[in-house]
Amino acid sequence: MKYGFFIIMFGIFLAMFGYVIGRGWQVLPTQGYWRQLYAGLSVLLFASFFVALFLGQTMSLGMASAISFAGDTYFLVMIYLLLSFLSADLVRIINSFAHFAPPGMMAFRFWWLMASFGVIAIALIAGNYKFNHPEVVTLNLETNKPKQGKELRIVAVSDLHVGFSIQKKQLQQYVQMINDQHPDIVLIAGDLFDRAVEPVVKQKMQEELRNIHAPKGIYAINGNHEFYSGNLKAIDDFYQKAGVRLLTDNVALIDSAFYIIGRDDRTNIHRKPLLYLTEGLNPALPTILLDHQPHHLEEAEQSGIDLQISGHTHEGQFFPGNLIVKREFEQAHGYLRKGKTQYYISSGLGIWGPQYRIGTQSELVVINLKY
Repeated sequence: MKYGFFIIMFGIFLAMFGYVIGRGWQVLPTQGYWRQLYAGLSVLLFASFFVALFLGQTMSLGMASAISFAGDTYFLVMIYLLLSFLSADLVRIINSFAHFAPPGMMAFRFWWLMASFGVIAIALIAGNYKFNHPEVVTLNLETNKPKQGKELRIVAVSDLHVGFSIQKKQLQQYVQMINDQHPDIVLIAGDLFDRAVEPVVKQKMQEELRNIHAPKGIYAINGNHEFYSGNLKAIDDFYQKAGVRLLTDNVALIDSAFYIIGRDDRTNIHRKPLLYLTEGLNPALPTILLDHQPHHLEEAEQSGIDLQISGHTHEGQFFPGNLIVKREFEQAHGYLRKGKTQYYISSGLGIWGPQYRIGTQSELVVINLKY
């Protein structure tokens, strides 16, 4: 099944790549080596995306990081060039009926491409800056359960995707950012790992997580990328060394005052139903649910959950992905309330693939919860 999905996606990427190469070749001047340079760089960078994807963990960290950054960047550039060429072709189609410009419109197409290169370059610079300067989102919430006169300061993060792309130095900055918020408890809502476990262990990233200061502990769940690693046992061992409690379809009672419920990712088709996890819990105590993928939000409401924290969507990471995920999920990013249940879907602190935030934000979430 997964191989069939890969073949289909590779076919789509290859078709996109062929269209971008073909249209660029047509538009660029025949004099000199502009066409050859464009095609050669495109092939090299397109290949580097897949080299990093499948062979990155066999390389040195520096080489894997450089190849991954180049390939991921080209992947984003290819998408924007695709949109640019499609727009130019739409103008050409209209022109074939309206005849407002010469046939072929070669001059228009050339300058349209040059302008596109400029706009893409500006978007990449701004997007990389935004990725490297995460936002701190603060929410002041309270539960509907009987009040204990307490307040809990939660720092919630998701989708760090550490590995050979986001390395230990970046994780150090994330840990400092977490500590600067003075949390009572830290919740990691999945996808701490990008894919492979090896580069995370090799860089001893557990040392950084142990530097997090949270009196009531650090709790985490698996996301879909933890399953992609193919080594859930190694991930469990890593979390133990990092001083993080991994919740996989189980519940932690904190200070006899509130519950943290951690669902396994829905990639595990045999994960336990939420109603099973909440059965037998004290209904007077607040419940905080960690569920990586924000599908079927009504389940939390039906189970009497007070607060659900999710991630996964990245809010699409970059335009137009943000528009796509808004159609896919009931809530792709931000705060939502359904009945007595409150939700926050994070766009993620880290990122998968291209290290650019265009039309979205990297974020750390601080929730001051009164209960």
